[in-house]
Amino acid sequence: MGGGSGPLRFLLLLGAAGSATPWDLRSLRCSFSAACECDFRPDVRGLECDLALNLVGQHLVRQLVVKGVKEFLQNHDPVKPLVMSFHGWTGTGKTFVSSMLVRYLFRDGLRSPYVHQFSPIVHFPHPEQIKQYKENLKSWIQGNLTNCGRSVFLFDEMDKMHPGLIDVIIPFLGPSWVVYGTNYRKAIFIFISNGGGEQINQMTLDLWYARKDREEISLQDLESAVSEAVFENPNNGFWKSGIIEEHLIDLLVPFLPLKQHHVKQCVVNELIQQGLTVRQDIIQAVADSIPYFPEEERAFSSTGCKTVASRVTFFS
Repeated sequence: MGGGSGPLRFLLLLGAAGSATPWDLRSLRCSFSAACECDFRPDVRGLECDLALNLVGQHLVRQLVVKGVKEFLQNHDPVKPLVMSFHGWTGTGKTFVSSMLVRYLFRDGLRSPYVHQFSPIVHFPHPEQIKQYKENLKSWIQGNLTNCGRSVFLFDEMDKMHPGLIDVIIPFLGPSWVVYGTNYRKAIFIFISNGGGEQINQMTLDLWYARKDREEISLQDLESAVSEAVFENPNNGFWKSGIIEEHLIDLLVPFLPLKQHHVKQCVVNELIQQGLTVRQDIIQAVADSIPYFPEEERAFSSTGCKTVASRVTFFS
C-alpha cells in the first residue's frame, strides 16, 4: 500500500485498490472455478535455495518457513489461512524473509495487486481514530479476499500497532468465516514484530554463556516466552489479543541475534550486490564498526545486519 495517513487516505486507498464487491465478475468466475489463483506462481524450491544462500544465521527461520509454506501449499483445501508471526531484534532478517517469500509466491512479488502491506505508522497513526481504522481494515481485507482468495497480507511493526486494532481480523484467520465467491482459507497472513526480541536475545546469550551453540536453540525453547512477552505488553499490538488466545498463529518464527561472522557474511553479500570487489579489509572494517552486546564480550550484533549496506558504502 502507498503512503498517506488518516482514515480519509485509507478509504481512498480502498477505492484505488479496486476492492471487489461480492458481485464482482472475477469473484463470480472464481466461485465456479477452482483454478482461479490470480498471479500466484509458487516456487518453494526456489525459496528454499534462496534462503539457504542468502539468509544469514537463521537456521530456525529456514526450517520453519519452508516447511510451513510447503505443507500449506500442498493442501489444496486448507481448513484455515496460513498465519505466521516473525519475531526478533532489528536487522535479523524479518522484512528480508517476508519480501523473499512473496517474491517466490507471486509473479510480481511485492508489486502484485494481491499482496497487501500495512504499517501502523502510515496507515493507523492516530489512536483516537481506532474505531474507523477497524472498519476500514475489515472492509479492506474482505474486499481483497473476495477479489483473490490467494491474497497475502503483511502487517509490519506489530510492536507499534495500537492494541486491540488487529483483533478485528480474527474472523478471517480461523476456519469458520465465509467470504462469498472465494476460498479465503488459501490466504496467507504475516505479522512482523520486534516484540519478543529481548527474550530471544537473552535466551541466546544465556546459551552462549553456557558455551552452547546458538544452532542448538529450538522453537520449543522460545515459543512460549515470545508469545507471553507480546501478549502481556500493553504497548504491543498483540496485547491481550484473541489471535494469541485462540491459537490462530500457525507458525511463530524466531529470528536469532547475529554473531560477528554472520555480519561478515552480510558484508560479503552486500559487496557482491553492489558490484564491488570483496576485500578482507573492508569486511573487517565494517564488522568492527558495528555495536555488539554484551559490550565487553561483543558476542552478538546489536543491530544485526541492518546498517551493513550504508557502512559498506562508507568504507568502500
